[in-house]
Amino acid sequence: MTLFGLHWIDSTILIAYVITVLVIGQAHSGGMKGENDFFLGGRSLGKWFQFFLSFGNMTDPGQATTTASSVYRQGAGGAWLALITLFLTPYYWFTNVWFRRVRLTTMADLFQDRFGRRFLATLYAISTILMAVVSIAGGNVVALKTLQPMMVKPVAAYTAADHEKVNNFKEFSQLRHERLAATLPAAKAARYEVLQGYYVRGELQPYVSYLTPVPFYLVSSLLVAVFVMLGGLKASAVVDAVQAVLVIVISLVLIPFGLARIGGLTGLHAKVPEVMFNVFGGGHASEYTWFSIAALLLVQLVGIVGSQASMTIAGSAQNEYAARIGAVTGGFSKRFVTIAWCFCGLIAIALFGPNLSDPDQTWGLLTRELLPVGLIGVMIVGILGGKLALLGAGSVVLAGLVVKNLYEPVFPGKSERHYMVVARLTVPVMLALGIGIGLYLNSVVALLKFAIVLLVVWGVPITLIFLWRRLTEIAVRVQVVATLLFIAVIPWLVPSIPALARSATLTAMTQERSVTRTRPASAADVAAGSARAVGETLTRTQVIEPVSVFFEEGVVRTNPHDLNSPKTGVGLFRVEVYLLSLFGVEVTRFSPAGLMTTRYLVDATLPVILLVVVSLLTPPTDPTRVARFYVRLKTPVAATLAQDALDVEQSYAQPGRFDHRKLWPKSNWELTKWDRQDTLGFLGCCGLVGFILVFFKAVLTIGG
Repeated sequence: MTLFGLHWIDSTILIAYVITVLVIGQAHSGGMKGENDFFLGGRSLGKWFQFFLSFGNMTDPGQATTTASSVYRQGAGGAWLALITLFLTPYYWFTNVWFRRVRLTTMADLFQDRFGRRFLATLYAISTILMAVVSIAGGNVVALKTLQPMMVKPVAAYTAADHEKVNNFKEFSQLRHERLAATLPAAKAARYEVLQGYYVRGELQPYVSYLTPVPFYLVSSLLVAVFVMLGGLKASAVVDAVQAVLVIVISLVLIPFGLARIGGLTGLHAKVPEVMFNVFGGGHASEYTWFSIAALLLVQLVGIVGSQASMTIAGSAQNEYAARIGAVTGGFSKRFVTIAWCFCGLIAIALFGPNLSDPDQTWGLLTRELLPVGLIGVMIVGILGGKLALLGAGSVVLAGLVVKNLYEPVFPGKSERHYMVVARLTVPVMLALGIGIGLYLNSVVALLKFAIVLLVVWGVPITLIFLWRRLTEIAVRVQVVATLLFIAVIPWLVPSIPALARSATLTAMTQERSVTRTRPASAADVAAGSARAVGETLTRTQVIEPVSVFFEEGVVRTNPHDLNSPKTGVGLFRVEVYLLSLFGVEVTRFSPAGLMTTRYLVDATLPVILLVVVSLLTPPTDPTRVARFYVRLKTPVAATLAQDALDVEQSYAQPGRFDHRKLWPKSNWELTKWDRQDTLGFLGCCGLVGFILVFFKAVLTIGG
């Protein structure tokens, strides 16, 4: 017996999980006595809950699917989208202390507290809510594309339109294989362009799924809304604890089944081109080289603290040590499962070849192809539960911003019960907006890249708030407005204006190239008849197809049936690359890695330049307010909330109390000397970074 393509055992597992989540929400509803409990768990979460919150925030199963998808497209280098924050883990040892010591509820509070004006707090709340809605949309799209291949129609239930879609996919796969090997004849080239238009739009599939976007988004989002409205952050933390176990299980379970199917590690290396095991890129078409990875690291370094979740998770910690340990253990745990996700992407290359219609569905296709009944149910629960955990914590964050920084300033003096009602009602509204964005966007990898660059809008000024006394509010205003336009508004606006999206200049493509490689023949090559003996030199020519220079998802015909119809850009507009072209740089000669590097370098450096220059040209902030901010930031969190309040008051009375700890006492830089815990923790984190890099490289060479 099946239900929407699922065996009854898998359906039962799914229903049992949904009931469990609702019970968790109900069990914690009685502990919600006020805003502090709802938004920050009463600032009482110890090391374990901090670990689960951090691990859940960093390691939702959606990243498993996006990483596997990226690796399927790019080779092992594609894992850097998720793995790049490995280098930032030692940084977490300090940043989580900052967020705990400021003793605030939302990140927007930070701007009002530091500068004494509400404008930036309001702007942060509004823009971050919009950014978070995009993240919610990403969670929706990832979960949908992962679960769709697990709930497929039998061929007997296909409609005529379903048959046409599947047959077109098969034809496209064959033509693409021929296209990568040689130039196609005119008739086939025309047909290939038509089918490629469908492919870019996501309209080709090797199967038809029962699962469609609108019903799935509505039902799953309703479930999130119910358990969060009942239990707040504590309920989300408990769901994260359950989810941490599920993430580890689903990250590992595909590997043994996949290796058994393809002939073990030896079979993996025989079926997957060796270049795809390269940590720094998977060939000339890869976006991930040492320089693009360095640019990605830079943008993450300056932007990583921009998320409201940083304040929520660290602010809920019982003490500084719990905040530190939770962040770094959660971070390092993620790196190991990321390596497992990478392996799953490589297994998909061996199993499916290079022609999946939608690489975003890699994880779901692996599940359907490899796992037996029962484990498919566990996988579905892991993916769906990841969405619930991620959106649950995200909804609490959004509710805090709406209530504390938008609603309460306009309607002050209301009862705490009133504000709690508003907070709870905010949750379903934000989830509904996420559904709308999810229906508009298609590529989960594009969504992830967009989320990364969005963080720099606020991440750079937040970092400088903690480090540089001379930073001014006017500088932050200028930088935030400029970068929001540059990074967020223009990339969305250009594709929506037909005259721009169809411009001959903006629909330019990179130049097509042919790459010839030589390699020694393997036993598999001999068995396939490609070589006479192992070790014989084989020469292969591969066509590197052009990619869109300025649009993230590509360029297609407005009417896929008419090859004379105008071309139009699809996906976000790369304004950074366009600006470079205005200076005479031939961006059509760039590789995919060059395009990505340009984008990240501009996004990382522009905000820093604006903040420093404008700050030095504008009057400094009230020195009394600034002194109170930094002395509180340097005051260690006490064992109890009562003692902590007394310690902060003592620091306010002595603003220079901790000046002896400054690295440069007479400067405007607030870097402090490290104590024993700072030093040992940082060195230990650096050692683990090195170990994980060596481990990652080692597992890629086993069996090769």
